[in-house]
Amino acid sequence: MKRNYLILIAFLFLMAACKPEKKEVQVPSYTIEQFYKNTNISGGSFSSDGSKLLVSSNETGIYNLFELPVDGSPMKQLTNSEKESFFGLSYFPNSDKLLLSYDQGGNENNHIYMRDEEGTITDLTPYEGARAGFWGWDRDEKSFYFQSNKRNPRFMDLYQLSLESIEKGKLSPKLLYENNDGMDVAAKSKNNRYLALTQSITTNNNEMYLYDRRTGKKKHISKHEGDATYNPQFFSLDHKHLYYLCNEDSDFVYLSKYDLESGKKEMIYKADWDVWYAYDSYNEKYRIIGINEDGKTNVKMIDLSTKKEVQLPEIKGGDIKSVGLTKDENRVRLVVGTSVSPNNIYVFDMGDTKAKKLTNTLNPEIDVTNLVEAKVIRYESFDGVQIPAIYYQPKIASAEHKVPAVVWVHGGPGGQSRVSYFSLIQYMVNQGYAVLAVNNRGSSGYGKKFRSMDDKKHGEDDLKDCIWAKKFLTGTGVVDESKIGIIGGSYGGYMTMAALTFAPEEFEVGVNIFGVTNWLRTLKSIPPYWESFRKALYAEMGDPTTIDSVALYNKSPLFFADQVTKPLLVLQGANDVRVLQVESDEIVAGVKANGVPVEYVVFDDEGHGFRKKENEIKGYGQVVTFLDKYLKKDEASKMK
Repeated sequence: MKRNYLILIAFLFLMAACKPEKKEVQVPSYTIEQFYKNTNISGGSFSSDGSKLLVSSNETGIYNLFELPVDGSPMKQLTNSEKESFFGLSYFPNSDKLLLSYDQGGNENNHIYMRDEEGTITDLTPYEGARAGFWGWDRDEKSFYFQSNKRNPRFMDLYQLSLESIEKGKLSPKLLYENNDGMDVAAKSKNNRYLALTQSITTNNNEMYLYDRRTGKKKHISKHEGDATYNPQFFSLDHKHLYYLCNEDSDFVYLSKYDLESGKKEMIYKADWDVWYAYDSYNEKYRIIGINEDGKTNVKMIDLSTKKEVQLPEIKGGDIKSVGLTKDENRVRLVVGTSVSPNNIYVFDMGDTKAKKLTNTLNPEIDVTNLVEAKVIRYESFDGVQIPAIYYQPKIASAEHKVPAVVWVHGGPGGQSRVSYFSLIQYMVNQGYAVLAVNNRGSSGYGKKFRSMDDKKHGEDDLKDCIWAKKFLTGTGVVDESKIGIIGGSYGGYMTMAALTFAPEEFEVGVNIFGVTNWLRTLKSIPPYWESFRKALYAEMGDPTTIDSVALYNKSPLFFADQVTKPLLVLQGANDVRVLQVESDEIVAGVKANGVPVEYVVFDDEGHGFRKKENEIKGYGQVVTFLDKYLKKDEASKMK
């Protein structure tokens, strides 16, 4: 018996000795510069003959205009800006002239410019202190439309500018709609007779009107009970129907149409998620519908003659995010993206089974297999509400090698973290940080009930959602619960400061990227052109001119900066018109007074977000340096 026991012990020791050691996963460490050698490409409007696309790309370090041939030939650079980011709008009809847009240093006062065939750029909306937004070409291709607040800084009027006046050098836009009542022009019939207007009541409730320019009469067409939102999309070519998105009597948004003569409403398309855009091709042969499906875009292309869905070419490993067609409806442009690669552009001709890839936006120095695909998860918050989130787990993470983590909070209020590529997140994950991008209550994309759950509770229940995200992270078994930070931009920056102020021991560090810290000032200093949305914003956040100011004071981190105990990094654009630099100046001074480590970087040539690669590299590089310093301090001390 004893002999058998000794044999068993020896056998177990032998098996243990023979058991292969678990190898630690090795992943190349990429630099911030390598991640920002990626190229971001946007736009993609076809030329009149369908042979090329107008795109904006930041491959030069700042956004410039490029011509992208559909035959796969190399892109041709059209502009050489070194200061401002240029964004393409459209080619001129039957011409290589084009329209573009840019602002000054991020001040959001975009103008519309013409670039002629020789490369000369002319401002077509030269109105000082005003902004302009392109609204498309007229069907006769002799003019285009734009909105501008040049008449009244608070309201956007609708104008029509003829090519004849441009050619003569005497810009004389025709005023189509003078906005004196704070409504927003959302859609226009092709014959210019009808306008669809919206009036914001709250962020969860608005009204829709039909304005007849011929009679001057305005008709209320969205009479409803309870909260509902209405978002006009387009009028039919025969001017008989208005197509619009709404969530009347529904938690999710669906597509409907309104008969202008009878007033009859009809639901056209509904999904189990929000329909968030819809449009018809030039001659109404196809309808394109985009669905916000759990953080991804699900695009449907429907043949209106057969009512059947068109099978789009399958893009292996990619999600189609948007579709654009030539005027003859024979050629299609696809924007395709993933969580491990920036968006790319593909084209195909109707009837093709495969699409041609025209761009390669991921830096070839980065092996896509070393990046981490986003995973959609749910976790339970303090009151049982299920919170959607996007999770990125480093490949090196394991129970034996636990990693630090950050809770990422999107902008807004009412934004959404989505399954898409963001170099900063992939850089953090590559450097060994788990990232959980939370869609706290109040986020869009999950129904109007969820969207309204944080109204006038900001910095309270939504903050608890972020805190409870820690439970999910520690529950993975691969995250070190003592090394969890919080990071966010704009509203997410506010949530970062709310966490460090009102729950100072929950997170080890905070990164505030142009975040609100004083709601009283921010809500009083919103840009003038937000006037139509101001009351809705006040309804959600609180009115700083009423008794709401008490609650706004109590949820503003600036006034409680003495409670911050954990290290803070703040990034701010000097030209930010949404969150003024003074917001960050003051919170930095307040936290420094506590003797708490604070790092502060101001970018003189940025507004509410980064446009220049050099600033992304500097700012986002400092984010990881900061996290390494305070969340990996044990590892750093060991290396010493």
